Amino acid sequence: MIRFTPPPAPKEIEAFIGKVVTDLGATFSGVLVNVGRKLGLYQAMAELGACSSATLAEATGVRERYVREWLANQAAGGYVTYDPENQTYRLPPAQALVLAVEHSPIFMASAFEVAASFWLDEEKIVETFRSGDGLGWHAHNHRLFCGTESFFRTGYRAHLVSEWLPALGGVVERLKRGVKVADIGCGHGASTILMAQAFPESRFLGLDYHEASIATARQRAAEQGVTENIAFEVKSATQFDGRDYDLVCFMDCLHDLGDPVGALARCRAALKPDGKVLLVEPYAGDRLEENLNPIGRMYYAASAMACTPNSLSQPVALGLGAQAGEERLRKVAREAGFANLRRAAQTPVNLILELTP
Repeated sequence: MIRFTPPPAPKEIEAFIGKVVTDLGATFSGVLVNVGRKLGLYQAMAELGACSSATLAEATGVRERYVREWLANQAAGGYVTYDPENQTYRLPPAQALVLAVEHSPIFMASAFEVAASFWLDEEKIVETFRSGDGLGWHAHNHRLFCGTESFFRTGYRAHLVSEWLPALGGVVERLKRGVKVADIGCGHGASTILMAQAFPESRFLGLDYHEASIATARQRAAEQGVTENIAFEVKSATQFDGRDYDLVCFMDCLHDLGDPVGALARCRAALKPDGKVLLVEPYAGDRLEENLNPIGRMYYAASAMACTPNSLSQPVALGLGAQAGEERLRKVAREAGFANLRRAAQTPVNLILELTP
């Protein structure tokens, strides 16, 4: 029997129970965020303004009794507001930008698909921890792929073309003239397509080892009419064998690789002498204590269940993790033969690094 000396104070127990209850409420309610997104409840509320459960049910074709319970949950969590005098609910503008407006620079609702995928993969994750083996990206539930695409696409839309690429000295001018660009670990091609749309004179190649993701990337490009200056190939980062590239991008993926040093070395060989690498990574400090915050908590969770297992499933199995930090990334870049690593920009969730030979 475990005994604690001295025993925890009642206030300490009460405070931690409160924290757990808060987390349980958030976990349960995350499912209802997905429900609200898929049924169009948030979008309808953004259009309706103040509404009753009956009004929202009529607008969305959902049974009122379920809408009533959903609204009560959302009000309890602060996702919507409730007016007790008029018995109406409202989705405030700030919440609407995060939950209802898909093209908003802060849209986050579909990121709950990632959480759903982790729950669906729980047995695989438990076995991965127990065995010590890796778990490849391809082995996860498909909801991880679409959720990750949407979560990252929001940031790419807001920053990639307007801020991150301009932060790399001279790159935008080259892109406008027409150059070759590789997007390594492109997934569903969100970043590749955005760049190809913005710079029609340049040619873009998206690479990913996951065949299903490349098929989706090709479909996304076709749906958006981006076909003339873009191509996608099923190929791992360490199989990249291009030449004379002005720019190579690793968008939120280097830390997932089993051999990031080998991948960057391949990339260096593919660059022109004055070429550059755009490395986008999750924001992290260099020391653990710098990352003990809500963003770090989110990224460490994703790292434990997806990023690190994917790395450990591949040759070398370096296991950088999603919170590697700038100094650790700098060491990897130097081992790959890059002379310079510069922080070009940052957001609350991303480090944007420029690598040059």
